Amino acid sequence: MKQKFHVTGMTCNSCSGHVEKAVKNLKGVKEVVVNLLSNNMIVAYNEQLLREEEIVEAVVQAGYDASVAGKEKKERNDEIGEMKKKLLLSVSFLIPLLYLSMHSMFYEWFGFPIPSWMQTLFHGVPNAISFSFAQFVVLLPIFFVNQQYFKTGFKMLGKRTPNMDSLIALGSGAAVLYGMMAIFRIGYGLGHGDSVLVEKYMMDLYFESAGTILTLITLGKYLETKSKGRTSEAIKKLMNLTPKTANVIRNGEELQLQLEKVVVDDILIIRPGGGIPVDGIIIEGASSVDESAITGESIPVEKKVSDFVISGTINQMGSFKFRATKVGSDTTLAKIIELVEEASYSKAPISKLADQISGVFVPIVILIAIIAAVTWLFIGKDFEFALSIGISVLVISCPCALGLATPVAIMVGAGKGAEYGILIKSAESLEILSRVDTVVLDKTGTITEGKPRVWEVVPSDGWNHDRLLFIASSLEQNSEHPLAEAVIRRAEAENIKPVEVLDFISIPGKGVKGRIQGVMYLAGSLSFMKENRIDTTEFEVFGKRFVEEGKTPLYFADETREIGVLFAQDVIKQNSKKAISELEKMGLEVIMLTGDHKATTEAIRKELGISRAVAEVLPQDKEKEIRILQEAGRKVVMCGDGINDSPALTRADVGVAIGSGTDVAIESADIVLIKNDLLDLVTAIRLSKNVMGNIKTNLFWAFFYNTIGIPLAAGVFYDMLNWKLSPMFGALAMSMSSVCVVTNALRIRNFKSNFVMKKEEGRKMNKVIYVEGMECGHCKETVERTLKGVEGVLGATADLDKKNVVVELEKEVSVEALKAAVEAKGYKVSSIE
Repeated sequence: MKQKFHVTGMTCNSCSGHVEKAVKNLKGVKEVVVNLLSNNMIVAYNEQLLREEEIVEAVVQAGYDASVAGKEKKERNDEIGEMKKKLLLSVSFLIPLLYLSMHSMFYEWFGFPIPSWMQTLFHGVPNAISFSFAQFVVLLPIFFVNQQYFKTGFKMLGKRTPNMDSLIALGSGAAVLYGMMAIFRIGYGLGHGDSVLVEKYMMDLYFESAGTILTLITLGKYLETKSKGRTSEAIKKLMNLTPKTANVIRNGEELQLQLEKVVVDDILIIRPGGGIPVDGIIIEGASSVDESAITGESIPVEKKVSDFVISGTINQMGSFKFRATKVGSDTTLAKIIELVEEASYSKAPISKLADQISGVFVPIVILIAIIAAVTWLFIGKDFEFALSIGISVLVISCPCALGLATPVAIMVGAGKGAEYGILIKSAESLEILSRVDTVVLDKTGTITEGKPRVWEVVPSDGWNHDRLLFIASSLEQNSEHPLAEAVIRRAEAENIKPVEVLDFISIPGKGVKGRIQGVMYLAGSLSFMKENRIDTTEFEVFGKRFVEEGKTPLYFADETREIGVLFAQDVIKQNSKKAISELEKMGLEVIMLTGDHKATTEAIRKELGISRAVAEVLPQDKEKEIRILQEAGRKVVMCGDGINDSPALTRADVGVAIGSGTDVAIESADIVLIKNDLLDLVTAIRLSKNVMGNIKTNLFWAFFYNTIGIPLAAGVFYDMLNWKLSPMFGALAMSMSSVCVVTNALRIRNFKSNFVMKKEEGRKMNKVIYVEGMECGHCKETVERTLKGVEGVLGATADLDKKNVVVELEKEVSVEALKAAVEAKGYKVSSIE
C-alpha cells in the first residue's frame, strides 16, 4: 500500500536524503519519495511486514518529526506565519544588539548621538564587562527564537549525517563561544590592569556576527518559504474548484449535503452559476459549462442529455440534473490533483547529480572550514582572523540552492501544465520529453476525430439517394462494423427512419445480409459482393477515385445487382495539420501509425504533409514499430488515445495519451492531454524544454555560487587582492542564493502557450456567412468541412435553422476566398458579415 506522511524539521536536500535513506532501510519498504517543498513523504510498503508507527519511528530516529498525513496530534501552525514571527523577533533584538556593539562607529560614520546613559554604562575600557555582557544578554532571545537550527544541527552532527543546520549551528555557535571566551579575557585584563588586552577583545566579541548570521538565515528562510508556497498555487486552485456541498435529490426531496456524503447514482441539481461537484451524466436539461479550469479551453461547452459533466467545472446559463458516476477520489478533478502532486514528488534524472553532491557537501564544507582556519594559523595570522575565516566558510556554503534547483522547477512546471490541461505524471517523463527527436502519432482518435462520417451517397441507376440510405441504415442498425454508426448518423440527420430487418446475418470482416420488406439485401466490401456474384463493374472505376482521396467504400446490393455505394471518411481534427507543422518546425520527425489500408493512409499523409506513415499496423504491432525506432537510437514520444495503444505508449520513451483521460490512458501514459487537441502535445514539449532549461540554469548558478563563494570565504584571494569575507555577508549570500534559485524557478509560471493566444486572437476575427441551399445534415457537414480547409480558418459551425456559418479565423481571410470555397460545392452565398 501507499501512505502519505508529514515530516517536519527538514531544511535542505541533505535532510530529505537522510529521511529517505532511513525509511528505505526498513524491511518491507518498496519505494520512498520525500518532498522537501511540502514537507511530505509517500511510502509504498508491504503492510504485512511493516506498520505506520515503525515508519514514523525511523524518521524520528533519523532526527526529524513525522506523523501520518491527516492524523497529526495537533494542528500545524502556518509555516509562513511562523517564519515571519521568528524573523520579526530576531530583527527586534538584532537592531539594539548592532547599535550597542557599534555605537561608537555609528557616531563616527553617521553622527548618531550617543545617549549619556550609554556612555556611562557601556563606553570605554572601565565599562568593558558591562559592554560585552549586555551584548550577550541581548543575543540570547535571538538564539532562543532560532533554537531549531541548533537542535537539528547538532543532533544530525551527532549522528554523523550533518546538514545545513549543522553549518549554521557550528558557525554561529563558534562565534558565541569565542565571544564568551573574550568576556573572560576582558575580565582578566581588567583584573591585571592590561588595558591593551581589554581593548583588543572589546573589538572582537562576535556576538553581533552570531545574531546577524541567525537573523539573515531566518530572513532567507522566510523569503524561501514564501516563494515555495507559491509553487503549489496550481494545486491549491484545483482543490478550491470543487464546491463543499451538493444539492441532491433523495426520496423526491432536494437536500444540501456535504460533498463527502454524495454517492454514485445520486441525482444532483445544478443551477446557473453553480459548480459541478462530482463527475456524472446529464439526465435532464441542458446548459453550457465552463471547463477552462480543467481543460484550459476558454469557450464554454454545450451540454445536453447523455453528455458527461466533470467535477470542478462551472455551469453557465441553464439548469440540469445529472446522475453521479464518480465521486470522492475517483472524480476527474481528484485524479488531476493526484497526478500533479505525484509529479511534484518525483525526481528527474538530472536531480541525481545534485542529490549525490548534497550527500557529501556538508562534511566537505566542515573539513574545508577546519583546514582553512588551521592554515591561516600556521601562516601566522591571529586566532580571531582564522576563526573569522572558518565561520565564513561554514555560513556561506549552501546545499539548499543545489537541493531546490530541481524540485521547485518541477512542481511549478507540473502546475503550469495542469493549467493547460496537460497532466505530467513524473519529473522523469518531463525531462525525457525535452530530449525526444521522433514523434509517433496514432491516426484514429489522435490525428482524426475517430468518428467516420458518410460523405457521399451514390445510388445505382433506378435507385435514389433516400431509398439507398433507407436500406443502408436498416441493415447497419444491427451491425457492429465501425462504419455502421456513421451510416445511422447520416440517416438520422436526414430524418430517414430504418425498419426491422429479418434473417439478419453478419459475416465478420466481410459484411452483413438481411431481409427488408421481403427482399434480401447485402452490405459490405467489394470482395463480399463478388463472393455473392454481384456485378460491381459500374462502381470499381468510380470508387477508385474516392479511395485515393482517403474515403472508405461500403457497397450495397440486392440479390441480383448492386444498388449503390456509400463513401465514409474519418474527419481530420481541426488543429492536427497545424500541430504536425509545429512539431516539424521544432526539428522533430513525425510518423503516423495506423491500421487503415494504404490508400486511405497515403491520402491523409499527403493532406497533412507528414513525411512518413506506416499503414495496416495491428495494435499489438505498434509496440514493435516503436521498439525498432528506439533500437536505431531514437528518443520516441508516442501519442495515442490510450485504449488500443497501451503497449506502444508503455514502450515509448514518453507515452502521451490524448483525450479526456480513460483509466487505461492514465495507467499506460506518462503524460495525459485532457483536451482532444494535438497542439497540446506541442505545448507540452515546449513546456518541458522551458522547465529543463530553468533547472540547468539553477544548477549552474548553485554550483557557480559555491565554487566562487567557498574559496572567497576561505581567504584564497586575501594575499593577492586583500579580499576577506565577513561572516555576516557570508550568511546574507547563503540566504539569498536559495531565494534566487526559487525565484528563478517561479519564472516558469510566466510560460504561455502560443496556441491559446492565437485562438483568442482568431475568435476576435469571426465572420458569419449566410448560405442558401443548406437543407440537411450532409449539407451542414460539407460546408463546415469545406471552410475548415481554407487557409487561415480555425473552425466553422453551421446552423441549419439560421442558414449561416460562423467561421473562426486565425488570421484575416478575404471574403472572396470564403465565398469561392462555399460556392464551389454548389451552394450560394447571400452575404458575409
